[in-house]
Amino acid sequence: MRRDIQPNEQAFSSKEVAEAVGIATPTVRKYGQILERNGYEFLKDGDRRIFVKSDIEALIALRDTANSLDDTAIDLVDLQQERLKESNETEIAVSDTYEELPHEPNQLKEALMILFKELADTREMNVQLTNDMSQLKTTVSRLQQDHHVISSSIGNSAQKTNAKIEKLTEQQKHHYETLLLQEKQKSELLQKEIQNMRDEQKREWSSQSDFNKRLEEAIQKRNGKWGKLFSIFGK
Repeated sequence: MRRDIQPNEQAFSSKEVAEAVGIATPTVRKYGQILERNGYEFLKDGDRRIFVKSDIEALIALRDTANSLDDTAIDLVDLQQERLKESNETEIAVSDTYEELPHEPNQLKEALMILFKELADTREMNVQLTNDMSQLKTTVSRLQQDHHVISSSIGNSAQKTNAKIEKLTEQQKHHYETLLLQEKQKSELLQKEIQNMRDEQKREWSSQSDFNKRLEEAIQKRNGKWGKLFSIFGK
């Protein structure tokens, strides 16, 4: 039986808890089942769970955890057991104190002061535990945000790197295509020059051949005239 409930502490329904925590009502039932599976105790009206402030804090811890739900539930169960243990010890101390209460007014006043001090210490410890849970939730939330920022930064860096690689690859491809076109144009120009040189050489050869042919014909004609002259003198 739970003994960590304060007198007149406000109770909440599943719907109210869902609105307070910012989750769906089925998720409240799911978290409740996970907590109970690991040993957590709820106040109940039949099969219906009744939630108090510490239960809402447990559901928020499940909502914000970066670990598995079962691991977080185990930690929350341990925390609840510590609270229940402290509550039981306080109840036993109060019971023993009542049995041994003195009848003298001064002694009774002193005993009540001791009791009030123990209650104040217990409440201060509960407040400290609540603050620790709040700080833990803040730390977990900050770590989750840092993880998100780091993941986003890594993703953005990877995208920028890929974009730079693609840009360099495109520039290299364009440069290669430009060089290839220039080499092709140079090759075509060189082939034209070679062909022009060949054509020029052919023209020179043809001109030289025509010249040689005319020279040969002229020599033959000249030789023919001298041959006739020699034949005349021979007679």
